[in-house]
Amino acid sequence: MKVSAIIPAAGSGHRFGEAKQFKLLAGRPLLFHSLKPFLASSIIQEVIVVVPEYQIESVHRDLLSMSAGKPVKVIAGGARRQDSVKNGVTASVSSATLVCIHDAVRPFVSETLINNSIAACKTADGAVVALRSMDTVKFSESGIVKETLNREKIWLVQTPQTFRKDKLIQALDHADAKGLTATDESYLMEAMGFSVALVPGDINNFKITTMDDWKRAEYLI
Repeated sequence: MKVSAIIPAAGSGHRFGEAKQFKLLAGRPLLFHSLKPFLASSIIQEVIVVVPEYQIESVHRDLLSMSAGKPVKVIAGGARRQDSVKNGVTASVSSATLVCIHDAVRPFVSETLINNSIAACKTADGAVVALRSMDTVKFSESGIVKETLNREKIWLVQTPQTFRKDKLIQALDHADAKGLTATDESYLMEAMGFSVALVPGDINNFKITTMDDWKRAEYLI
């Protein structure tokens, strides 16, 4: 199976206060830490980075210095995450059978997680890296607890998420036709009835959303 990696990095960073994917972490943009395992992986055939249009040239220039000869494409993103992902899928090489999608702001992803998410697609239409919930989970409405959920069935989803390319295209097209908006691609796959496997994640593969997350990243790196 040929695999294209897609890294959506076109977000504006409203909650954080700036586009954190380009903020320097240990002297390099956060995005580049997230990319390193994909560039190093022998399983990944190409890497497609989706950025704001005005940053295409600068990001592409910087990536060439660390790509080690692996094909790298830098393209413009869309209004929503799923639009950016769709742009990435469209730009992927025609021979790719799988696409592996990873958040630009998860800098501690490992090659093991990447490989495991890809391997799980041998028996499913897609796979998501996730952690079991260690806490009791409540469902609420208007600040009032309505139900305690069974935490044995609750998983906290991370990335990478890997999908069969042809089926992800179907899911993205279906979302456009039905006006669906999702925070991750597995939701769109689920809406089509496709099978999505769970792959054990890593507690350090966290998403940088707040300044506390940034401080944790600085400590770990």
